[in-house]
Amino acid sequence: MTSKRKLSLRVVAGMAVLAMTAAACGSSSSGGKSTTSGGAGTPSTAAAVVPTGGILTIGAEQEPDCFDWVGSCGGSSWGYWMANVATMPTAMTPAKQADGTYKYEPSPLLDGAPTFVATPTETVTYKISPKAVWSDGVAVTCDDFAYTWDQIAHGKDIYDPTGYNDIAKVDCTNEASPVVTYKTPYSGWQSLFGSGYGIMPSHLLKGKDRDAAMKNGYTWSGGPWFASWTKGDNITLTPNPKYWGDKPKLTKVIFKFEADTAAEFQAFKSGQVQLIYPQPQLDVIDAMGAGIPNANTLASAKTGAVEALWIQNTHFPFQSLAVRQALAYAIDRDAIVKQLFGKVGVNSAVNSLNPYVLTDFSDQQAFSKYKLDLAKVTSLMTGDGWAKGSDGIWAKAGKKASFELKTTQGNKRRQLTAEALQQELKGAGFDLKLNFRTAADLFGKDGPAGNFDIALYAQQVTSIVPGLCAQFCTKNIPSSANSNTGQNWQHYSSKTADTQLQIVDNSLDPSAQAAAAKSADDILAADVASLPLDPLPDIVIWSKKLVGPVGDHAILGAFWNANEWGCTGGSCT
Repeated sequence: MTSKRKLSLRVVAGMAVLAMTAAACGSSSSGGKSTTSGGAGTPSTAAAVVPTGGILTIGAEQEPDCFDWVGSCGGSSWGYWMANVATMPTAMTPAKQADGTYKYEPSPLLDGAPTFVATPTETVTYKISPKAVWSDGVAVTCDDFAYTWDQIAHGKDIYDPTGYNDIAKVDCTNEASPVVTYKTPYSGWQSLFGSGYGIMPSHLLKGKDRDAAMKNGYTWSGGPWFASWTKGDNITLTPNPKYWGDKPKLTKVIFKFEADTAAEFQAFKSGQVQLIYPQPQLDVIDAMGAGIPNANTLASAKTGAVEALWIQNTHFPFQSLAVRQALAYAIDRDAIVKQLFGKVGVNSAVNSLNPYVLTDFSDQQAFSKYKLDLAKVTSLMTGDGWAKGSDGIWAKAGKKASFELKTTQGNKRRQLTAEALQQELKGAGFDLKLNFRTAADLFGKDGPAGNFDIALYAQQVTSIVPGLCAQFCTKNIPSSANSNTGQNWQHYSSKTADTQLQIVDNSLDPSAQAAAAKSADDILAADVASLPLDPLPDIVIWSKKLVGPVGDHAILGAFWNANEWGCTGGSCT
């Protein structure tokens, strides 16, 4: 299983579009030997002539729980990458720039950029392209915007209503031009009706149980593909002939579910699949370092995810700031990252809980002071009333500094990381126990219930909205007030952080947002609210018979432009 959590920034429960680090690399291979470059990771196949026809099979590490993208079950990153992006129209899209950063641009759904007015009331006016239609030929209209907003803002069991619950109304006086008025300023307006959720067809869903109608798959589309889900086996994409944008050249794209990264990689080597988007597991990293025959490869740390030690701030002993800080000084994060990813050029730890794609709205060096320093550990722990026992473990008031790390089972890279942490922390006087959980248990049970001391996994953004309020604001600690859907599983609470994070969410002044976001990063670092660890590189490996602009997109995943791909000679096998 993959192991990334999708929030609404959004962050995903799955694998790894991630980010943050000073050591970013893009690599491509034309002869089986990977070489690194500092570019945005666009492979040379982008310039090739792309023929029509052919079937492409892709190895997929995770089967989604459902196709109801706005429901609480819709947190799979792989579901999002495979089916949501392929079928759900969006208003604005995060476009990749030459330097590897992203900015919002109008999608093919819109006829030009929307009109944004900040005062006296935040108002956004969209103009829908007259070419935009659903797969049944019915035009995309304002009713679809209004229905989508109403479902997310007022529905039950919603994954995350952030932003949508700040909307006062969607005016459909002109069906071709939705006018969205906000009751509370929301700076991330460009992400709404966009990636992560998309826009739903009101003429097909209104008056029905949306979750029931979508969760097991649906037969309509507003994107370049239809997505058919055969549970337990695959998701298959076929062209949507009514799509008004660039129509697919491939006859079919099959996402074949594989048990894990190792199985996925073996399927690629044996030719059963022609493209994989694997977690950066050890065997994959080793193979890329040695070179993979007849394959193109890409590795990039300029991504949208952060792999971190997520700390439950109310659990013993982490209710103590001194202990959290001591933990941060007890770990050689750079050494761990280099051991894991050095062969693909990634050697430095992440130093922000914000991913690289949010560089302009974060302090990417906020945690940089936390390097291995055992003298600092001793100073902090003794100053907090702890003393080492005969076993070398810190103790206070008869209780040892013993705690548990939970992470996903069957993941060799995380197992190695956890074991390295266990060894380092023992040398610093901490007793770390390891507990490997299924992704379903970790993300579906333990996390929402706050049932962990430390958890090791990655969080993945699916939009480029700045801010960590969803994960760290006090109001987002799961409680009855938010129907226990809050994403602050760490139970971190700081009034000063809340203030800055709310500015990031609500200010319409980009300069004020950026300043508040950097300040919030520094507060989170000072408090060690959690500890960023590695920049889990995005990796794409594909057959040389697959041509077109194949690469990676830190927000939309590696398959976002599969409609532009083709197979040499009409066959990818």
